[in-house]
Amino acid sequence: MKTTALLSVLGVLSPSIAHAQRCPLADTIYYNGNILTGVGLHPVDDHSTPQRVQAIGITGDRIVLTGTSAEVLQCAAPKAQKIDLHSAFAMPGFNDAHTHIADAGLQRLSANLDGVTSLAEMQSRIAAYAKTLDDPHTWILGGGWDHTKWPTKTLPTRQDLDAVTGSHPAFLYRVDGHIAIANTAALQAAGIDENTPDPPGGHIDRDADSHPTGIIREGPAVSLVEKQIPPPSTDVRRKALELSIQDALAHGVTSVQDFSTWDDWLVLESLERENKLPLRIAEWIDFNLPVAVLEQRRASHDFNDPILHLGMLKGFMDGSLGSRTAAMEAPYNDEPGNSGIPRFEQDNLNQMASERTIAGFQLGFHAIGDRANDMALNAFQAAQQAGIPEPEFLCEGNERAANRKLPPDALVTTPYPCHAAPFAPSEFRFRIEHAQVVSPGAFERLPCIGRSAPRRIMIAPGKSARRSLSVRPFTFAHIALPPVPMPET
Repeated sequence: MKTTALLSVLGVLSPSIAHAQRCPLADTIYYNGNILTGVGLHPVDDHSTPQRVQAIGITGDRIVLTGTSAEVLQCAAPKAQKIDLHSAFAMPGFNDAHTHIADAGLQRLSANLDGVTSLAEMQSRIAAYAKTLDDPHTWILGGGWDHTKWPTKTLPTRQDLDAVTGSHPAFLYRVDGHIAIANTAALQAAGIDENTPDPPGGHIDRDADSHPTGIIREGPAVSLVEKQIPPPSTDVRRKALELSIQDALAHGVTSVQDFSTWDDWLVLESLERENKLPLRIAEWIDFNLPVAVLEQRRASHDFNDPILHLGMLKGFMDGSLGSRTAAMEAPYNDEPGNSGIPRFEQDNLNQMASERTIAGFQLGFHAIGDRANDMALNAFQAAQQAGIPEPEFLCEGNERAANRKLPPDALVTTPYPCHAAPFAPSEFRFRIEHAQVVSPGAFERLPCIGRSAPRRIMIAPGKSARRSLSVRPFTFAHIALPPVPMPET
C-alpha cells in the first residue's frame, strides 16, 4: 500500500500504511469496492492515472488507510464494523464553494418559481400557492423566476402580481437574488411611492409617470420591503435548512461554503449540538457588520470545529448581469442609460477592507462587472498595504504606495503592471466570487495582491456573460490558474 498526501481541498483520502505491524486499527472498514481516492487528480500528484483502491479503513472521523481488501481487513479492530460494497463505486464527497442553503430551503417552502417559462406560468404558480394560505393578509414570498427565459424577456410588474395575489402582500426574488418584484400591497407596506428616493447602492424602477413598477434592485432597496416582512420562525428556518442539507447530500455534496443569515447560523449550531448536522459547513459573515460585532461572532464558535465553523467575510460590489445591476465601466448595449449599480464608494470600501484585514479576517467579494472587479482589486490592494508594516515590493506607477503610512490618495486606483518581487509574508487569501467581466489590466494586477489572490479568483461564466452583446465593452476570460501546493498532514 502506498503512502499518499492528504489534500483536503480535493477531499482526498488519508494515507495507507503498508506494514501490518504498524497499521492503525480501523473501527469501520468498507471493502470489496471500486473506490476513487482522489490521488492523481491534482496537478501536483505524480500519478499518470487516478488512484483506485478496494478498501478504506476508518478510525473515529478519519480515513486512516486505503488499499486492497485483504490489506485493510488485516488492520480491523476486534469489534470493527465491516461493510461489503459488492464492487460499488465510491469517492470523496464534493465541496460546493458557493451556496445559500437557507434561501434555497425557504424557496422550497414558499412560492417556488424556479424554471417558470413565461409570465403566465409564474402567475399560475403564485395563484396556486396563494390558495394554500389561510390568512388573506399573509405575505406571499418565494422566487426563482428568470424573465430572460421567457419569450417576451420582459420584467414583471406589480400589476402582474396584483392580478393573482388578492389582498396578500407579495415579494418574489429573481433567480439571482439581486432584484425582486413587489405587488402594490407590498410597496404600500414599505411606504414606497413616487416620492421615495433610491437608497445608495439600490434602485426602484419607475414607469413614465414616476410610479414604482414593482421591480426593486439590490440589497439597500430590497431591504426597504424586507423590513416589513415577518421573519421566519426558528422551526421554519430549521425545516428549510434540513431540506437543503438533504438535497446536497443526495447529490454527493458533503461540504459547503455558505452565506446565510446569523439567525440561520444559530439554527445550524443547534443541529450540530444535537448531532443532526451531516453536512460540513463553512459559514461566511456579512462584511458590512462593525468590526467589533465581527470579532464577537468569530469568537463565539471554535474555528477548528471540523463540522461547522465561521469563514470569510462576504461583501457585494455589485449585482448581476441578468438583472442589469452588474457595475460596468460603460453602459449596457440594450440599456444605454444604465451602467449597473456599484454598492460602495471606493474610499469607504478601502477603509472597511483595511480595518477587517488588520483584524485578521479573510475577505471575499462578489464582483461581476468590470468596474466592480476593479473596485474589489483596489480594496484588496489597500487592505494588503494596511496589513504589511513595510513595503516588500513596488509596482510601476505606485512607487511607495505599499507603505501603509501614506495617505489614502497615494493608493493607485487604476490597473497597472507589477514588477517581479517577493510576496508579502502574510497570506491574505483575498477572494472574488464570479469575476465574469474584467478589465484588460485586471489579471496583471493579481500577482501584486496577496500570494493567494491569483489562485483564489473564481472565474464563473454565466449565461448572461456569454451573451456578449449585452455589455459594452466586453472583456471575458476563462483562465487556468497555477495549482496551489498543499502541505502534507
